[in-house]
Amino acid sequence: MRTSQPDREGRFRALYAGSYADVLRYAQRRVHPSHAEDAVAEAFLVAWRRLEEAPGRPDDARAWLFGIVRNCLLNARRGLGRQDALAVRIALVTTLDHTVEDEATAQRLDLVAAWRRLSAREQETLALTVFDDLTSPQAARVLGITAASYRLRLLRARRALRRHLDQVEPSTLAGLGLDTRMETP
Repeated sequence: MRTSQPDREGRFRALYAGSYADVLRYAQRRVHPSHAEDAVAEAFLVAWRRLEEAPGRPDDARAWLFGIVRNCLLNARRGLGRQDALAVRIALVTTLDHTVEDEATAQRLDLVAAWRRLSAREQETLALTVFDDLTSPQAARVLGITAASYRLRLLRARRALRRHLDQVEPSTLAGLGLDTRMETP
């Protein structure tokens, strides 16, 4: 059954209002910020056209939109030949205490260096869980794979990151909020 135009518009407006900021952040971590808004606009155009396919639950709809944005970005990457479209930018957090700031900066630099040694596939897998806070089924939907396949990718990506961070103290990971997420597959 087809919904009326006002109902359709209302549903789209609610989807847009509830997820635009998250979808934009998702895109900004994968492309230069000047291109992120264009990708998000294209994704919402696709979402408008395919609104009947949108999941009813807000978290699932958000993951569905991430998948659409991902496909828009991949299409742009293929079209423009960009090699670094999936690079994730990690912002440094400033603090008042210079000693804490210097230590935190050193820890984040270690993490950034380890992150850059990961493959684009490993980066994207970790980003969906850590940065985008998606469940395994939601992240799997974004990538177009099964939840079990995603969990296996996540396990492998976590192990790769651990290998790159083997010289870093466990307290570093705890300070960055990564220790609990990295322990469970």
